Amino acid sequence: QVQLVESGGGLVRAGGSLRLSCAASGNIFSIITMGWYRQAPGNQRELVAKIPSVGSANYADSVKGRFTISRDNAKNTVYLQMNSLNPEDTDVYYCNADLVTANFGGRNEYWGQGTQVTVSS
Repeated sequence: QVQLVESGGGLVRAGGSLRLSCAASGNIFSIITMGWYRQAPGNQRELVAKIPSVGSANYADSVKGRFTISRDNAKNTVYLQMNSLNPEDTDVYYCNADLVTANFGGRNEYWGQGTQVTVSS
C-alpha cells in the first residue's frame, strides 16, 4: 500500500509565499514522476508542476517564474515553493506520484488527500 501525505497549505496574503511538501511511503520500488495539481470546486484538476526522477520539471504557464518544484529522492518527497501568490492561486492542491510498487506490484498513479491554499487580496 502507498500513501502520499501533504503538508504546508494555509492562508496567505497576496504577494506572500507558501511551501507545500508531500511524502510518499509504503510499498514503493521506484517513483517515476512526482507532481502537484490543483482543483477548484466545479473545475477539472489541472497540472501545476511535475518533476521526473531524472530530468527537468514542467510547469503550468500560470505559475512559471513564481513556483518551483523540487524533490528529495532519498526521502520520496516532493516540494512546491510558491512565491508571489495571488488570489487566482486559491485552490485545493493535490500531490501526485507515478510509481512502481515493490513485489511486482506494477506501475500506478497515486494521489494525496489534498491541502487547501487560500490567498487573500
